[in-house]
Amino acid sequence: MSELIISLLMLAIPLSMLLTAYIIGNKTSANNGKAIFYVLIANALLLIGALTAQTTFSLSLISALSFTTTRIIMLALIVFIGICLVRFCQNYMAGEPRINYFWRWLLTTLSAVTLVVLSNHLILFWLGWLSISLALHKLLMFYPNRPRAALAAHKKFIVARLAETCLFIAFALLYNVHDTWLITEITAAYINNTVELTLSEQLAGSLIALAALIKCAQLPLHGWLIQVVEAPTPVSALLHAGVINLGGFLLILFAPLFMQATIAQWLVLVVAGLTTVISALVMTTRVSVKVRLAWSTSAQMGLMLLECALGLFELALMHLVTHSMYKAYAFLNAGNAINEDINRRHAPKHTPSLADWLRGMTISTVIVSSAWFISGYSGAISVWLLLTLALTILIATKHGIAGRSMLIPITFIALIATLSYVGLKTLFGLAVDTTAWREAAFSIADIWAIVLITTLMALSYFLRNQSQHPKVKALSTMLFAGLYLDEWFTRLTLKLWPIRLPVDKQTNTKHHNQTFIAKESQL
Repeated sequence: MSELIISLLMLAIPLSMLLTAYIIGNKTSANNGKAIFYVLIANALLLIGALTAQTTFSLSLISALSFTTTRIIMLALIVFIGICLVRFCQNYMAGEPRINYFWRWLLTTLSAVTLVVLSNHLILFWLGWLSISLALHKLLMFYPNRPRAALAAHKKFIVARLAETCLFIAFALLYNVHDTWLITEITAAYINNTVELTLSEQLAGSLIALAALIKCAQLPLHGWLIQVVEAPTPVSALLHAGVINLGGFLLILFAPLFMQATIAQWLVLVVAGLTTVISALVMTTRVSVKVRLAWSTSAQMGLMLLECALGLFELALMHLVTHSMYKAYAFLNAGNAINEDINRRHAPKHTPSLADWLRGMTISTVIVSSAWFISGYSGAISVWLLLTLALTILIATKHGIAGRSMLIPITFIALIATLSYVGLKTLFGLAVDTTAWREAAFSIADIWAIVLITTLMALSYFLRNQSQHPKVKALSTMLFAGLYLDEWFTRLTLKLWPIRLPVDKQTNTKHHNQTFIAKESQL
């Protein structure tokens, strides 16, 4: 009986969102979102109540649901992001003639995400995964007369079906091997496994990895993410701060299987690693705030998946949560980008000298090495190299601009950032105990990550400080075009699955599809 009670409490969160979406969607009068805000506040209280009941009385849910620490963190994040979005939309979407339509599919998407996070049953998980994509498609087409929005939604629809197919086949293979639909029972079979995986298990792990890569908009299936900025800003915030992170959650959930499926691990190492480098570099060439944020998301998701492939699942979970918080703020604050850009342009410019770089490298190395030693960490060192190089850039550039008077404050900021990193990583390690799957220092996977990070930092330096060199100019041009990867994918998409795009009244051309493709690189 106790299992049923706490299970109903948890199911009340997605069901209340779904019921509210249905009621509001059928109303003719515009809804101002106040009732939706209170529903999400009630869901936050429900989550706190369920967590308290489970902790106090050691209650457990029915087998089809799960309430682990990782899932609790994800649920809290979903409810928090939902509350922020609704509060923002009350003003931003005011006056929209189709506001009830927007509320319906926003709540349906949040409900489906919540269902995925709660699900411990393969079929329930897959149905929630499918529902997220279908509901999000409605939001991406909120302005159906925008050609770019229509094409982006069309490409997203295709790759989403591909991800769902991969996931469906993977789940079918896992059920065939283990004769159970429960995710906890399947993953438990791999925790202390010493037997080499069968072909079916290797294939299942690879398909799960492929589904995660597609969900996280990794190259070359990334173009839709860059173009969905045509949707309303809250939709972009929902996508970048919540939905797209589910690829990382999927790998964390199936960590024991994923880390033993060598092909799956290297698929993520290569694709996510290259996406991180390329997307981060492309981002530096773009002007539009939303487009820069979209490329940033692709790069951040690549880094999160790379952390998973290195066995650093606690770091990936921390990355997921902090990235969600940042991207929600960044998109909802995009209206202030003009003022921020003006301030940036008027800020003093200075190219750090060799002494600045050496000083920054020395200080950051001392800080990070000390933190590494004190934390007692053992595993891949590539993430520590990334932190060291990031702090080096911070100290060198800020010190070069501000002068010696700022060296101590900047060093203090670097120290606080490092301590925060170690503290949060340790905290999230309590939620995701997968240290057994960490890659060893200087393993082949770790060396690959080191090469990627070093390449990224070196190319970033040349693009920033040697921009007039002919070869750097040529590279910048290629990066501005996104290496033309999305243009090729768009042409293939329209060839295999043609779509009649709406004609923009401001577009005076009879061949809009070809014109759109030609202009893709201008983003």
